[in-house]
Amino acid sequence: MAYDAQLAARVRAIIAGDGPPVLEKAMFGGLAFLVAGKIAVAAMAGGLLVRVGAARAEQLLRTTAAQPMEMGGRTMRGWVHVDGEHVSSRQQLAEWIDIGIAAAASA
Repeated sequence: MAYDAQLAARVRAIIAGDGPPVLEKAMFGGLAFLVAGKIAVAAMAGGLLVRVGAARAEQLLRTTAAQPMEMGGRTMRGWVHVDGEHVSSRQQLAEWIDIGIAAAASA
């Protein structure tokens, strides 16, 4: 399954700038954006994979449109999936990217 190239371009546009260096790498069937060598977010088919950290995951699952991230039939602790419709605005996407970058930096 191919990743959403338009979503990846939108992530790239937001992530570029004065922040920490970002490396792009194809993985998990998506395009991952790594900060400090750790995945912050990944553009996937149908939405965004976001590193949130185990401590924050439950709160975000209760209070946002995020869903548990499942891969290979297993739930990935500390990660959420956000459907494309919930990252359709620049502000929505930027908020999730900020969460991912903060979680990657502290991991």
